[in-house]
Amino acid sequence: MEEALLYGILVILIVLNIVLLMLYYSAKNSPYYVVYDEETKNALKRRVTNLKEDLESELVDFDVEEWERTLEESIDEEVKNL
Repeated sequence: MEEALLYGILVILIVLNIVLLMLYYSAKNSPYYVVYDEETKNALKRRVTNLKEDLESELVDFDVEEWERTLEESIDEEVKNL
C-alpha cells in the first residue's frame, strides 16, 4: 500500500515537472519579452517621462467641480433619453 502511494506521488511530481518545464519554455519563447538596446530604452524612458509631465500639468489644470457638473449633466441627459 505504501509503495503504491509513493509511486503515485512520484508520478504526480514527474507530471508536474513536465508541465512546469513546458510553461518555462513557452514563456521563454514568448514574443512578449523584448530586450531593448540602450538607445531604445533611453528613448522609451524619455517618452514616459514626457507623458508623465504632460499628465501632471493637465491634472494641475483639471477642475473637479466642472468635471462633476459635466458628468451630472451627461447623466441627466441619458436618464431623459431612457
